[in-house]
Amino acid sequence: MDYNRIRAANDRLMGHKRVTPLLSSPFLDDIAGKRVFVKPECLQHTGSFKYRGAFSAVSALPDETRAKGVIAFSSGNHAQGVALAARQHGISSVIIMPADAPKTKIDNTRALGAEVVLYDREHEDRDEIGARISQERDLTLIKPFDEPEVIAGQGTCGLEIAQQAAELGIKDADVLVCCGGGGLTSGIALALEQEAPNMRVRPVEPEGFDDVCRSLISGQIERNPTTLGSLCDAIVTLSPGQLTYPIMQRLCHAGITVTEEQALHAMQLAHDRLKITIEPGGAVALAAALFYGDQTSSDCVIAVASGGNVDRDMFERALTA
Repeated sequence: MDYNRIRAANDRLMGHKRVTPLLSSPFLDDIAGKRVFVKPECLQHTGSFKYRGAFSAVSALPDETRAKGVIAFSSGNHAQGVALAARQHGISSVIIMPADAPKTKIDNTRALGAEVVLYDREHEDRDEIGARISQERDLTLIKPFDEPEVIAGQGTCGLEIAQQAAELGIKDADVLVCCGGGGLTSGIALALEQEAPNMRVRPVEPEGFDDVCRSLISGQIERNPTTLGSLCDAIVTLSPGQLTYPIMQRLCHAGITVTEEQALHAMQLAHDRLKITIEPGGAVALAAALFYGDQTSSDCVIAVASGGNVDRDMFERALTA
């Protein structure tokens, strides 16, 4: 996995991905006690950064392989990204989703043309289901994070951060990234290593589901005991990936964990001060920027708001938190 692959992915994504801006508000700066910029990937196609990696992976497939269709596992954001990328390439997609995924994500994935297969994550094995369907139909699996072309696609977000920060005169900053399996975090880290080496990439996770933070401390891959029970469903995984972890171990600085209440508060502030909608998992980086300024070493923080696919009930809960 290298920087050149990110550049190639960026070329393929030109004319497809949205270049999301860096947003700021003096009200957020006052809360954090430093300058805060937000990269709103909630404004990306399908409402999250996942579109970048999905399009990158689908577009990189050989024509004959791609024509047979693709399959993916996802609780929602990767699902929608793959579904749209498949539709844009004129191919079929099958998405295996947990039955308890947010309804809006299931509905949106179907609306984008994917065949959705629901499973009970407590009693059924998604890998077994996926392997069977993939073999029966000769489909290519698009992994959510532990896949070079997916990491490369997510790295295009880092290219944009470097360019936009330079245009604002920002040379030194902590870049806080909502982190699950590590595809976005590792991709951004690889891009910034070349384009903005003075920036420090920091993974951010919800309290109790901090496998990446613990892995960076221990020097080996740590696991969460479960993937159930967090409002931040979009970024909860059992462990970092076999490909993503070594990249993060080499390039990332210490991680930060935030509470669910802080994530909900960050959602409210993003709505009130930036006029954007972000989901709990997509809000943890902003929460870290606002409430853990003492853990960042620069007077400037860039927080990646990774997604905005939130059910109405959850969003209303955040607004009244």
